[in-house]
Amino acid sequence: MKKTLFAVASLLAFSTAHAEPQAATLILNSASPMTQGIALVLANQMQGQGAQVQVLLCDKAGDLALKEAGGEKLKPQDVTPAQLLDSAIKKGATANVCALYLPNSGNTPDKLKDGITPAKPDAMARTVLEAQRKVLVF
Repeated sequence: MKKTLFAVASLLAFSTAHAEPQAATLILNSASPMTQGIALVLANQMQGQGAQVQVLLCDKAGDLALKEAGGEKLKPQDVTPAQLLDSAIKKGATANVCALYLPNSGNTPDKLKDGITPAKPDAMARTVLEAQRKVLVF
């Protein structure tokens, strides 16, 4: 009996230790600094809880991907949405601008922060259709 309990406990511990991290995609298109801010606060919090986070920026939120991104500092931490995006990227999040952003914003790929590229619609569609992926839209 003890051997069986030990085997079951070992199997559960192995399964938990080797479980895939939760995957989450945040699609952010709002121009509102507070909406951008909370989306990126949540992205950072999800990462802190072990999630693999992907951020897709479109419309005015795509401006967060620009090297020159500034923005309004939000209380209580006095950080901008662009700084929150940078923090998430430094912790391993991936970020892309939507395929429509560059051709419709007048910006060019060289204006994007290092590591941020235009998303490929076919690849993004496959990603958001993954059964275990959480998709949040802001």
